[in-house]
Amino acid sequence: MIMSKGRVLVALSGGVDSSVAAYILKSQGYEVIGATMQIWQSEDTCDIQSKGGCCGAEAVEDARKVAAMLDMPFYVLNFRAEFQARVIDYFIDEYLRGRTPNPCIACNRFIKWESLLSKALSLGVDYIATGHYAKIVEMDNGRLSIQKDFDNPKDQSYALYNLTQQQLRNTLMPISDLRKDEVRRIAAELGLGTADKPDSQEICFIPDNDYGAFLERSGCGAVEPGNFIDEAGTVIGKHKGVIYYTIGQRKGLGAFGRPVFVKKINVADNTVMLSDNEGVYSGQFIMGDVSFMGKGGLDENEVIEVLGQIRYAHKPARCSLRMDGERIICQFMDKQRAITPGQSAVFYDSDGRIICGGVVEGD
Repeated sequence: MIMSKGRVLVALSGGVDSSVAAYILKSQGYEVIGATMQIWQSEDTCDIQSKGGCCGAEAVEDARKVAAMLDMPFYVLNFRAEFQARVIDYFIDEYLRGRTPNPCIACNRFIKWESLLSKALSLGVDYIATGHYAKIVEMDNGRLSIQKDFDNPKDQSYALYNLTQQQLRNTLMPISDLRKDEVRRIAAELGLGTADKPDSQEICFIPDNDYGAFLERSGCGAVEPGNFIDEAGTVIGKHKGVIYYTIGQRKGLGAFGRPVFVKKINVADNTVMLSDNEGVYSGQFIMGDVSFMGKGGLDENEVIEVLGQIRYAHKPARCSLRMDGERIICQFMDKQRAITPGQSAVFYDSDGRIICGGVVEGD
């Protein structure tokens, strides 16, 4: 009898990545259990199955079929209440504060890890596993971190910066060294129905990508129009409500006779400041809600040189970090475009290992 390497609960989204992750773990000798998280409230609102989404009935059925083909147990776990509180309510609150949130990062941290891992451990499972393109590594100081693959366009390290040491110790990421085309090839060779399933592109609870309409439907009240102002504070036009804008935005602002971009959103006086493109570049910001990963923390007067990433598609750039109370001040060597309050900032060492991350507060 072959001894199991441990019991693993794989978060099956109904997509190709988690499907192949489950296959790899089973082939490596783990006892694998599949589970899909039921997180959204109604099928009518989340009708995104044809786009490869992760919360509709068809996604659950796709995951069930994969589990059956791989001959492993399968469960559907209800995390609707947690998703509402931790992801949707947070998303709404951040936009009403004039900030741009990261709902997928919140979902990773609080739903896919905190809630799912807690459930798995209570059931006697040793690990959870996902289909993320990310690699867990051990630092010289003994701490665990996630290492960015700079050459992989699908790398997802940025979205996982706030996982705790315990969560990392109980996590497996079996496709970390693969590329997307390799994952699809493996799935096709196995005859899995998810092999050609397209990647999800939108936020799962906003399938039409219309954030403003979603926020207005979500009970936050009527969105009040306000003034566009220039950098001197002069009124230069009217906006339709602060929830419709984000820092660096150009489209949807109207005609001003020249290219203009959103520089600042002020909820207190309901204004949106516009500037030229140069005006949305800055070199310094303050970061709150700090999570340390590869490093346990920073001493009061310590300054470290790292690579900073300020949004999912941003190329990490050289910068320095120092503590300011419980927050961190980041200073880039070169100014970066559209550093946006509410977005996550993640910092890596020269080898791509996550040192820490947090949420942009402002300059």
